[in-house]
Order: sequence, then structure tokens, then C-alpha cells
Amino acid sequence: MGFDTAKTRFRGKTAYRMMAASCAMAFALYGYDAGVLGGVQNTKPFLDAIDNPTDDFTVPMVASSYVLAATVISACVFFIGMPLGRRGCILLGDLCVVVGAALQASAMSVPHIIVARCLCGFGVGLISSTVPTYMAEMGIESSQRGPEVAKQCAWLITGIAIAYWVDFGFTRMDNQLSWRFPIAFQAVFAAASGLLLWLLPDTPRWYYARGRIDEGDAVLALLHDLPTDSEKVQQQKNEILTSLALEAEDENKLDWKSLLFWDKTELRAGRRIRISFLILSIQQMMGINMLVYYSTRIFANIGLSPFLAQLLAAVMNTLFAVGTYFTPGTIEKFGRRPIMIWTALVCGLSMMLFVIMIGLPHQTSATQWTAVAAVIVYNFSYGYGWVGCPWLYGPEIAPLRYRHISGAAGSLGEWLFSFITVFAGGIGVDRTVWKIWVWQIIACFGVIPFVYYMCPETKGKSLEEIDSLFAVPGYYHSAGAQEKAIQNAETISNTSHLDVVIDEKRD
Repeated sequence: MGFDTAKTRFRGKTAYRMMAASCAMAFALYGYDAGVLGGVQNTKPFLDAIDNPTDDFTVPMVASSYVLAATVISACVFFIGMPLGRRGCILLGDLCVVVGAALQASAMSVPHIIVARCLCGFGVGLISSTVPTYMAEMGIESSQRGPEVAKQCAWLITGIAIAYWVDFGFTRMDNQLSWRFPIAFQAVFAAASGLLLWLLPDTPRWYYARGRIDEGDAVLALLHDLPTDSEKVQQQKNEILTSLALEAEDENKLDWKSLLFWDKTELRAGRRIRISFLILSIQQMMGINMLVYYSTRIFANIGLSPFLAQLLAAVMNTLFAVGTYFTPGTIEKFGRRPIMIWTALVCGLSMMLFVIMIGLPHQTSATQWTAVAAVIVYNFSYGYGWVGCPWLYGPEIAPLRYRHISGAAGSLGEWLFSFITVFAGGIGVDRTVWKIWVWQIIACFGVIPFVYYMCPETKGKSLEEIDSLFAVPGYYHSAGAQEKAIQNAETISNTSHLDVVIDEKRD
């Protein structure tokens, strides 16, 4: 999966648009795969294909096997993310989904479809761990990073909406094509993403972190569409190398104690990775994937007809996607923290109203439609505040040397708690009715103080400047630290080997 940076014909804005399109297709695939089973899993052709299971566990296990596989591979990215690179992880993820989609669409038994969904889960886990990091590191302007990652996340939710509308159309049929085509269609997104990315390089920061200085220079020049020796290219190169040199100091090396328990490093790398894990874990505890996976069943359980339940599921997930389209244009204006805090409050209040309505002993048309309206408001607000912002925040606050670990930690939190909510939720939605949603209310309100106290604002800052937000006060700008870092950065640039300051062997 190597790439010859000298041979690419795509430069500047053209190259960046191709990167954005590839990542958009990859995240649309992520969303599509998350939503597509929800619209077909209760249909007769699908249940006939898996021998009509009668227990409460088989269908939730089929749905959540994909999530469990994504959880496992996200943990593996801790170790394989740096050797494979950002580009390599995404390409491998696309390949896994193409093969997994073919196997899913041809499934004729529960074991068959679970294995196929696990393969798709591996692919989407690689993609979700890496796409935000790839786009964040490819940005050459600090104002670029937030809107671009938010756009990728908008495509993620658009993929969910597309899945439900495709399901809605095809499930009007009463044959095996009604579910096999929607399942197979995800391969189109994966193929488009992979073909575009094959023509593009990895990030300059990854090349520098691997000691491949010439290739890093070439990609920076490509992104700026300027000669390698231009002032802008050299200035950004020096900022990246200085940041790498600071991270390589003995007092800033990450170990398991600082990662899991108490971080005593000067740059607080462990704390930053924990925030990345927690913000996406809580994001899932807020209940969105239960609503996505079981939209049709939720609306059916409050007394709506099967046709209306499917239609409203498609409408709800479309408005969920619409909410995400407001994020790119406002994330740099309002900032990450205010958007997440205020939308969490709206989500908590609307979820509380939804629970009250479905918990009333005597259901009426008014209570049904109030519940529908409340859950639609929840989805719209969540789409605006809790898709793009958390996915961006984890990778952008991480030190460069550990950014693949931060991205993987966030993805691990996302998938681990998604598995818990999807598997438990599939059982709880039918058995407990309204009680299963109490934990989502707690999570929505509980995340507000977490963001307020633990997540400093990052808008308008370069990835290298964000280090100073988390570093021990005075350290990042201390004369001694900066002088040493600049000396080390010059050594790196002159020798073209990071091994001088980074004790990391090349694979």
C-alpha cells in the first residue's frame, strides 16, 4: 500500500478535494452499514434466510456482531495504526467491506451472516479509527480542520439515511432481493473510497513521524501547491518537527500507567487519549445507535403500523442527517464546547419527554405523535452537536506521535459502548419499553459537566498549538523546552531520521 509521492499529478485544492471525497465515501459507508440492517431485520424474506429464529437473542446478536468486530479491530489499531499508516488503514478497511458485503448478501444462515458482518465490522472499525485523523492531519489551515471533519461526519449520517430509504423502497418487495441488494450496496461506497485514496498519499505528519522526511516534504508541498523550499512549507514543517521533538523527550513518553491511571508527563498525552476514549464512549451511551438500529421496532412498539413505522424511521434518520449539515458552517464560529454542551441539554430534555410519553399507561394518538416529535428533535440536535464535534475532538487534541492511538481509543469507546447499547437495547426495547431509555437521559445530562471541565476549546488553533492547551502550565513555551526542541528538530531535518530523538524502530 505504498505510494510514490513524486508521481502524483493531483496537487493543492484538487488533491484535498479528492481526499475529502474518499473520506466522505468511507464515512458514508460507515453510516450505511450501521443503518442498513435495521430496516430489513424484521422482514419475512430476511428471517426466512436465517431460518426464522424464535428467541430474543439471535437478531440482536447478528446486528451487534458487526459492532463487536469493530471494537476488536479498533483496539488493534493501537499497535498496527502507525506501521500501516492512515492511508493503509483506510484502504484495508475498504477491502474488508467489499469482501464482507459480498458474503453478507449471499448469506443463508446465522453463522454465515455473522462471519460476514464481522468482516465488515473489521473494515468499518479501521475506517472509523483513521478517517478523522487523516483529514485533520491533511489540513494546512487551522480553520480547515473543523469544517472538513464535520463534513465527513455529515456523510456518515447521510449514509444512515440512505440505508433507511433504500430499505424502505426494497422492502416493498416480497423476495430475497428485498434485503440482499441493500446489504450488497455498501460495497459501492467502499470501492469508490478505495479507488480515490489509491491515487493519494498518506499525511505529511505520518511521514515525518516515520522518519521519511523527503516524502513528508513532498506531501506538504503538494498540499500547499508550492515548492518544497517555500516559506509556508518550511514553516509548517518546522512546527511539526518541533512538536515531534517535544513529544520524544523522556518526560513525555507514554506508558500504560499514564494512559490508564494518572498522567505525569509534561504534555499530558495519557489524559488526552483518555478524553478521546471517554467522549465517544459517552456519545454512544446517549442512545443514538439504539435509535438507528431499532427505529422501526421503536415506532411499532408505540402502536404505529408497520408501514408508518418504516416511513417514520426513514424520515427520522433523514432529519438526523440534516442536523449534521449545520455543523461544518458553525463549528469554527461557535466552537466545539458550546455546541456539545447545549445540544446535550436539548437531547436530554427531548429524551425525557419521549420516555414520559411512551411510559404513560394509556396511549393515545397525541402521546404517540408527541413521542415521535420528541425523538425527531433528539436526533436532529444530536446530529448537529454530537457527530462531528466528538469525532474531531479526539484526534485533534492528541500529540502527533500518539494520534493513531487517540483515534483508535475514540473508535474503541464508540464501538464498545455501541455494542453494549445495540445488544442490550435490542432485548430491552421489547421487554422494558420505556425503562431502557433512562440510562440515555442520564448520559445526556452527565456529559455536560464532562465537556465543561475536561474539554478545553480548540477552535482556531493548529494541531501543534493545541499541545499548549494540555501541557503543564509554562512548559510548552518555556525557553529551555523550546530551545531543545528546535535543536532536535534541526537534527531531524538535517539527518532525515527521527531515530535520533524517537526510540521507535521502523517496521
